[in-house]
Amino acid sequence: MLSMSTNNLSYSDQGGTDSAVEVGQETTPTSSNAGAGFGLFSVDFKKNEDLKEMLESNKESLKLEAMKRVVGLIAKGKNASELFPAVVKNVASKNIELKKLVYVYLVRYAEEQQDLALLSISTFQRALKDPNQLIRASALRVLSSIRVPIIVPIMMLAIKEAASDMSPYVRKTSAHAIQKLYSLDQDQKELLIEVIEKLLKDKSTLVAGSVVMAFEEVCPDRIDLIHKNYRKLCNLLVDVEEWGQVVIISMLTRYARTQFTSPWKEDGVFDEHNERAFYESDEEKTRDETEAKPYMMDPDHRLLLRNTKPLLQSRNTAVVMSVAQLYWHLAPKNEVSIVTKSLVRLLRSHREVQYIVLQNIATMSIQRKGMFEPYMKSFYVRSTDATHIKSLKLEILTSLANEANISTILREFQTYVKSQDKQFAAGTIQAIGRCATNISEVTDTCLNGLVLLLSNRDETVVAESVVVIRKLLQIQPTQHSDIIKHMAKLFDNITVPMARASILWLMGEYCERVPKIAPDVLRKMAKSFTSEEDIVKLQTVNLAAKLYLTNSKQTKLLTQYILNLGKYDQNYDIRDRTRFIRQLIVPNDKNGALSKYAHRILLAPKPAPVLESAYKDRDRYQLGTLSHTINTKASGYLELSDWPAVAPDQSVRNVEVIEPVKEWAPSLGKTVKSKPAKSSDDKFYSDSGEEEEKGSGSSSSEDGSSSSSSEESGSDAESHVQKNSSQTSEESDKSSSQSEKSSSESDSEKKERKTKTPLQKKTVKPTAKDCDSDENGNVAKEANSSSAEESSSDSESDSDTHTDSDSGTEHKKKTKSKAKPKVEVKSTKDVSLLDLVTPAPVTQHKSSVLSPSLLGDLEGLSLSNVSSTIQLSGPAFVPEKSHDLLHRMTGKGLSAQYQFPRQPCLYQPTMVSVQISLTNTTDHPLEQIHIGDRSPTGLNIHCFNTIECLEPEASVTVFMGIDFNDSTQAANFQLCTKEDHFSVSIQPAIGELLLPITMTELDFRKEQGKLLGMNESSATITMAAENMTSQPISRPVATVANLGMVPSSQDNVHRFAGKTANSGAVVLVTVELRGESTALITINTEKSVMGSMLLRDLKLALAQA
Repeated sequence: MLSMSTNNLSYSDQGGTDSAVEVGQETTPTSSNAGAGFGLFSVDFKKNEDLKEMLESNKESLKLEAMKRVVGLIAKGKNASELFPAVVKNVASKNIELKKLVYVYLVRYAEEQQDLALLSISTFQRALKDPNQLIRASALRVLSSIRVPIIVPIMMLAIKEAASDMSPYVRKTSAHAIQKLYSLDQDQKELLIEVIEKLLKDKSTLVAGSVVMAFEEVCPDRIDLIHKNYRKLCNLLVDVEEWGQVVIISMLTRYARTQFTSPWKEDGVFDEHNERAFYESDEEKTRDETEAKPYMMDPDHRLLLRNTKPLLQSRNTAVVMSVAQLYWHLAPKNEVSIVTKSLVRLLRSHREVQYIVLQNIATMSIQRKGMFEPYMKSFYVRSTDATHIKSLKLEILTSLANEANISTILREFQTYVKSQDKQFAAGTIQAIGRCATNISEVTDTCLNGLVLLLSNRDETVVAESVVVIRKLLQIQPTQHSDIIKHMAKLFDNITVPMARASILWLMGEYCERVPKIAPDVLRKMAKSFTSEEDIVKLQTVNLAAKLYLTNSKQTKLLTQYILNLGKYDQNYDIRDRTRFIRQLIVPNDKNGALSKYAHRILLAPKPAPVLESAYKDRDRYQLGTLSHTINTKASGYLELSDWPAVAPDQSVRNVEVIEPVKEWAPSLGKTVKSKPAKSSDDKFYSDSGEEEEKGSGSSSSEDGSSSSSSEESGSDAESHVQKNSSQTSEESDKSSSQSEKSSSESDSEKKERKTKTPLQKKTVKPTAKDCDSDENGNVAKEANSSSAEESSSDSESDSDTHTDSDSGTEHKKKTKSKAKPKVEVKSTKDVSLLDLVTPAPVTQHKSSVLSPSLLGDLEGLSLSNVSSTIQLSGPAFVPEKSHDLLHRMTGKGLSAQYQFPRQPCLYQPTMVSVQISLTNTTDHPLEQIHIGDRSPTGLNIHCFNTIECLEPEASVTVFMGIDFNDSTQAANFQLCTKEDHFSVSIQPAIGELLLPITMTELDFRKEQGKLLGMNESSATITMAAENMTSQPISRPVATVANLGMVPSSQDNVHRFAGKTANSGAVVLVTVELRGESTALITINTEKSVMGSMLLRDLKLALAQA
């Protein structure tokens, strides 16, 4: 013991280490004069004494070293509160580093040692006047950490002074102190609201997040404080620190739901569950259309959506989740899908993040399956996933299941059932049951698969299969008596109570279908009744009662025996049930009237259970919140209000007269050039862009202390811009002036003036289009060209519209693009983090789970419904654009290009005809040019005949047929010569998979009436006024898709019809012109995936027309 003491002393004398200090904190000495026999305690006590001596010494270096070690202890979770008196003496030190460390310590322990901390109040008050901003902020932080009501007036005064501090860091700290003071004394609320109102006007990005957090804590219902600062917060959002962005986005989501009208009215986002919308008569529909006014999005609403969109690429998962919930709750239906890629990208993060994101996707996928269907493979379960992650992925896959992909999903589920994770395997069986309920075509297949699982060795799988089979049999009980018999045979081997109870219920419910087996099962149950679980006993009593009513000759004695056993059971539920059943089924003088109804009560037809998702009702909570995660209203949760029927006055968001002169006028000019959109996008991706943005947007982010000379020059510049931009349309003026809020100083305005005049002359009309598309949701930020002169307005509107069609699949073959620079702009822009997430190719394979006879019936049915007046016609327009199949450099001199001639294929009617031009650019002949291997292996291609010899500089045109199986999946094959093999690929646009047909308007309406609901997709677009006539409508539609024109009796309605080359499914397109510049595109087809892809292409083409 002595030796240990000596060692410890020598260890301590050498200076010790942090570990020695830690031991000293964990064991407290009982007396200061411990002897050598208690060396361990005496040394530890001496160690603490050393720290105190160092803190009380006259040397700043020793004090600094001691404070570093003390803060190190705090960081490791050790208790250093006993050093408080020694530390607090150094609060007035003039060494800034030492003072910072002392303040860090005091913030941690001020609440515990309030009396000692109060002694230093005067020091903190002096520190609030310190020239160093860090000291001022730290002093305020410590002061607000002393939670003693007596110093509330001092804290209030300090917060008011700090709110006016020159340093944004100190102002940020004052915003944090507001929340602490409010939790200490809520009577100060009115005074604190005044400070919050002042800080909300602050234009520093450092302060914005903190003051909004204070606003949410103190007065979240005071929406009026946000009005004047709304546009400023939207514009500062990109530059605010990450956690501030989360708070601001959450607050602006609630704000927008109270100030703007619903963007879902016209789109009908949530009208899927509205029966009247689906079944209403034509008279009601026309009456509603005349009464309804076209929806115009508030420019401030659009501003919020546009400024939050870049944050989808944030590295902070909380920010991405916040933007996703904002779009879900605020964006129009056709724009919500842009968050899909970002959410799928988050699935590569930690499992905690995955859990939250998957929960939100599960809620989204119930209402909008199409959002996540292209990314179905991202939700496949991995062996390394935790059980709760597996369950959520299973939930999402079940929600995404439809007729097109159910075969793939069921194959995946078959693998999951074999999992070693029993809970997950049971969940998979429940998911199979849900799929069988939701998709009637696969009910029999699922049922047969579940019956096979009954022979599984695992009890959990068998039990869950029995429970699910019971629910499925209730849907079609007449067809499945064999399954009930099979389950009765397995009854003895099943031990799980719930499964045994389910089989007994089935026997009782359908006892008339198995009259020989049910009594035998009852006989077995009578033997083991006393040893069964309560739930099994209850079902045994029910079975006995039902058999007594239907087969009393065989079961009368058994029933009496079981009722006698139940009468004396220990469980009072079973005793009560037994008494009730006896009085109900056994007639006597007292209950004769009741026994008449026994058959009707016990054997009444039961409705089939509805298997629903556990996440069906979670959308009542705001996505991304704790309440949504735990499915219960958490403390502090603020509910989203319903959209107002009439929008409140938007002028409340207008700022003072001076600010519109500085901010609005440049935005008019900017809209003509679409330059601010470019700079805002560049700002997000590059440092230089940030500097330019800060330079050009400083008038919106600086307070009113700018020099008068710059203001004068700025206003002169704005007046010039206003004159120039007066040539633009009124619509352009309105949308740009109210949606763009970041202005530029005089330098950037001079640059704009230099390029503005010639550009306006060229692009006055396209600018109107650009503004229209901007109002309709297609954000101008996507136009990422290097200069305003190079990117024409067409390419800008093209990239604008590309925003809405951001569904994940890269659309490389855009047949409507006209200039090469446009394609290059897209390709450079699309390289982002989000494109690492590639969606699964949407293939329309025939479902393998359907029987061939059923498929034949369905196909015959669809063909027989087509009127005899519906016939194939010639193409309305054949685009001359060809695509590179093989470049001459890659092909060693052999060049190949392909195009779609839009003629019926001669080789096979289900094939698409492809014209290929082969050119020999070498100086020697090329021999034996032919088609080699192809993929996928089942791809049906009719190859052209082998070209024996192609002379130098010669060209030849050949035709081939490809069956794309109604899918845009690329056809890959090898183009071979005698010496070489080149891998090439033909990827069709969705419009090239169609054949044009002609029909009368009456037939068109009949076919359209058969394809409503899930088979209909629609969208509203904005078009230029000069294009709202027949010719500008039909030309782009015919360019995008090989459709025939249908005569129309209405001038404002244009109809087109076609059918898919492979399956012959009818595709109907209606373009209805509404108002001056809007059009409604409606597509009706049973091929819903093709319909949505065609809708996207038509929107793009008509918006550019």
